[in-house]
Amino acid sequence: MVDDVEPIEQPRAFRVTPLALMAYAIAIVVVALDQLSKYWVLQVLDLPHRPPIKVLPFFHLSFVDNPGVSFGLLRADTPAGRWILVLFALVFIAVLAVLAWRAASARMAVILGLVLGGALGNNLIDRVRLGSVTDFLDFHPIFPWVFNVADSAITIGVALYLLDSFIRPKDGATT
Repeated sequence: MVDDVEPIEQPRAFRVTPLALMAYAIAIVVVALDQLSKYWVLQVLDLPHRPPIKVLPFFHLSFVDNPGVSFGLLRADTPAGRWILVLFALVFIAVLAVLAWRAASARMAVILGLVLGGALGNNLIDRVRLGSVTDFLDFHPIFPWVFNVADSAITIGVALYLLDSFIRPKDGATT
């Protein structure tokens, strides 16, 4: 009689696809790299209490405590501003997680994973844990702002999305 019972299948809407798993795995790797690099800069190198470290003529490790959004813009120096940014990050992360769940291509899963991981690392974990974002990758004078691994992942994800939107064939286009 037990053999007559059919297994209960999860509703299709609640299945996590391999592409979603790929996006979430990429996000986890980005968060891990971002948080490990910040631990190294803050705890091992103690960069907040020393001058910038010259690695190459155009690359330094320089500590910047960033309470703002991107590149220090839209500063949120107050506790209310900090928690507004955390709330915004939670909504943004939830939207990205749903989009990753519905990713239709590996390309889009990679893009969403990079942006999701960056948003989790910078905009959520750093702000909740530290009250601001730790930046330390300094390519001055090539690039005027100091940034971090999470910023890099977001930037690469957005650049890939823009590139994808220009290269992807349009509906009905012939090749």
